[in-house]
Amino acid sequence: MAAALASSRCCRRPSLLTTDRRRSSVARCALSGGKGNSFSWKECAISVALSVGLITVPPTFGWSAHAYPLEPVIPDISVLISGPPIKDPGALLRYALPIDNKAIREVQKPLEDITDSLKVSGVRALDSVERNVRQASRALTNGRSLILSGLAESKRANGEKTLDKLAVGLEELQRIIEDRNRNAVAPKQKELLNYVGTVEEDMVDGFPYEVPEEYNNMPLLKGRATVDMTVKIKDNPNVEDCVFRIVLDGYNAPVTSGNFVDLVERKFYDGMEIQRADGFVVQTGDPEGPAEGFIDPSTGKSRTIPLEIMVDGDKAPIYGETLEELGLYKAQTKLPFNAFGTMAMAREEFDDNSASSQVFWLLKESELTPSNSNILDGRYSVFGYVTENEDFLADLKVGDVIESIQVVSGLDNLVNPSYKIVG
Repeated sequence: MAAALASSRCCRRPSLLTTDRRRSSVARCALSGGKGNSFSWKECAISVALSVGLITVPPTFGWSAHAYPLEPVIPDISVLISGPPIKDPGALLRYALPIDNKAIREVQKPLEDITDSLKVSGVRALDSVERNVRQASRALTNGRSLILSGLAESKRANGEKTLDKLAVGLEELQRIIEDRNRNAVAPKQKELLNYVGTVEEDMVDGFPYEVPEEYNNMPLLKGRATVDMTVKIKDNPNVEDCVFRIVLDGYNAPVTSGNFVDLVERKFYDGMEIQRADGFVVQTGDPEGPAEGFIDPSTGKSRTIPLEIMVDGDKAPIYGETLEELGLYKAQTKLPFNAFGTMAMAREEFDDNSASSQVFWLLKESELTPSNSNILDGRYSVFGYVTENEDFLADLKVGDVIESIQVVSGLDNLVNPSYKIVG
């Protein structure tokens, strides 16, 4: 088990292919022209939702409908028109950090652009990658002093060592390109971006804001944590078991992330089945018995947490209200539903503050959930992304068992842990 957790890989039966990620047919809605013609977003949304399974018949598990809103209000179609969204979970996490250092971002961007460069056919791909690498190398050389000045004093030594590794790695990537070893580019790119992410995290000095007093005694994750979720796949010829690595972002969702880590340390999810897997989301967290969430042994009552949304540009999250309810239709969330494997809290449809233990991972885009501007952003608390083996989420089925979820780093960022008070 320890080896599997360390490698964070899926164990696959040999000579078998993975199943295709099938996409459901989606109802399409047309806007009518002219002032005299009306258009009901509600009717359109419900029509689309029915075709992708957002609205379901009463659940068979005894849980209420979660993560599938019925009445999206999108008053301005321009909200749906934006630039190319960032879909890579690692990039989303890097840009979500509470830092403002242009010099490191100028190193980061060309390294991320390598992904698009590799999509070019033939030898031109490596030529494009070489331009990316040279740009990143120049940015690192020219901006090193500014990057160093942005490091938190307590993390400066580690940040300097990581920058040295980054510089060496860029030279190694240049040699890979000169050797025309295309297959070695992507792994080295990932390594270098991990260095960039580490440097950026070393720029965060403490926790950047105060959590509201009414939530300050809850389990809070003041920083980030990484967990490995091991799932035993049943009745699937393609995958036996898999370890999903998940990064939880307490900088942008401290209450939500803290609640989850606290439950993980209680072994709440260990042995629990996947309870929904319909091609749109994978969901779990509904315990056995009449309760739909975690019952705190110290109180005998269900522990719920508020809706928690960090808006891009804000210094602290919004609690207890959706962005739609606040009229913030064009606001962008810091942790958007952009990536395959975006992790969020399920809740009762008409109670913003009813989340407890049920979580879901988004699997696909649809007319209702295009990246960067969709009806889930600002309505459900996103608190992390699956960063390794996320594609295998599509192979999970109802009844597959979560063998364990274990915190592999960042547990020291958890404050007010209730699991230490009551086992």
